[in-house]
Amino acid sequence: MKWFNSLFSKPETEKQSDESRQMTDNNNSESPVNVAVAAPFKVSKQQLDARLLKRFIPLRFLDATVIGAIPQEVRYYKQDDVIFQLGQPTSFVYYVLKGSVSVQPDSQNGYEVEAKSDQGNLPLNSSQTCGSKAIALTDVIVLVISVELNRLWAKKSQTDIDCVELIDIELPEAINDNQFFTSFCDAYHENKLQLPSLPNVAFKLKEAMKDEIGVNEAAEIIHLDAAIVTKLIQVANSPLYAPTKPITNCQDAINRLGLHSTRNLVMSISLKQLFQCKDKKLMGAMKQLWINSLYTSSLSFVLAQQCGGHINPEDALLAGLVTDIGVIPLLHFADQYPEKYPDIAELDLSIPYLRAPVGSLLLHTLGFSKEFSDIPHHAENWFYDSGESITLTDIVILSKLHGYFGSEKAQDLPHMNTIPAYSKLKEGQLDPDFSLSILQQAKQRINAAMSVMR
Repeated sequence: MKWFNSLFSKPETEKQSDESRQMTDNNNSESPVNVAVAAPFKVSKQQLDARLLKRFIPLRFLDATVIGAIPQEVRYYKQDDVIFQLGQPTSFVYYVLKGSVSVQPDSQNGYEVEAKSDQGNLPLNSSQTCGSKAIALTDVIVLVISVELNRLWAKKSQTDIDCVELIDIELPEAINDNQFFTSFCDAYHENKLQLPSLPNVAFKLKEAMKDEIGVNEAAEIIHLDAAIVTKLIQVANSPLYAPTKPITNCQDAINRLGLHSTRNLVMSISLKQLFQCKDKKLMGAMKQLWINSLYTSSLSFVLAQQCGGHINPEDALLAGLVTDIGVIPLLHFADQYPEKYPDIAELDLSIPYLRAPVGSLLLHTLGFSKEFSDIPHHAENWFYDSGESITLTDIVILSKLHGYFGSEKAQDLPHMNTIPAYSKLKEGQLDPDFSLSILQQAKQRINAAMSVMR
């Protein structure tokens, strides 16, 4: 691949001028933090070959013409140079073209990224605030692309969602010719899937709250289901809300939680009824789906609490529960054909391709807002940037990514400190005391949330 090798053997470099230096992130006087960032010893304005750029995520998913229009440059650093600092504002997305870089999210965590590795295809940082410190372990060449990339990727992602009814579901080759999946996809496109409906109390409360109702009216509706009343009181008395004194009735629970939070908690509690199958093997998969969803939901709740009021924790709890709701119609479809559905491994293989479009369809049918209906699409879109301030989508992305920690899939995923959603925690005020450790510190509260929602 001569075009690739020539980039490093005979680069079209130029000495960094004062004007170019001002365009970089390395001007310490513009940074609110005291950083010792090295200026690159060479900067190349050479437009890289599109085939090289297509190696990187999410560039590989954009059209070549779009990629070519994004401002970019290649920077050369010497061994031990600090490329960027934790908490440093930046206008660029960074990739390693050659060499190795040490990435340090905080004083206790660190990892190495080598060019041409799987991790090397992911950004070192894609946020407008750097979520780590990056040090050159060798002489390195770094590609920096304008953070405009985030806006273009977000625009494409949203366009794909808005046109979901026109998009064919592309399954992996291993199951693409399977008649079961073909029938399921046909039912989806023809709007013939049998979609579950909201449990009665959740539906009635959601509809009633479209008008101005009070605590007494809400309590009357919730009292139609004694199990939900019991669970709601249990939640209101849980450590999640740091109660000063116990409550014993539905009205007091609603007063403590508020009407909006009560509605979302009732929805969350009621959703468990959708996770049901007759077939024993499918029910086992459904139970695991509920546990995974509950973990994402609980972590979302805790992270929302950490955001200091920017995100309603009960909204986050509900959003976390619906991230994988698109799997429910798939398992229900299999439940209708107990002798025809494939084995669990094949069903699991199809989930990444079916979860988002089916999940959004189901949430739209159930009457959820667009913000919630888009969640299944964005939940694993790691480099999606929802804007300057943290959003419900960011919370779910962080929770979903954390849910894969410790699994086999984790090695193929980006580090949390590299994604846009991460730097928005605490309004971007990252420091060594507020980094990846927040998730470990929150373990007790996550377990508490999972316990009370089971």
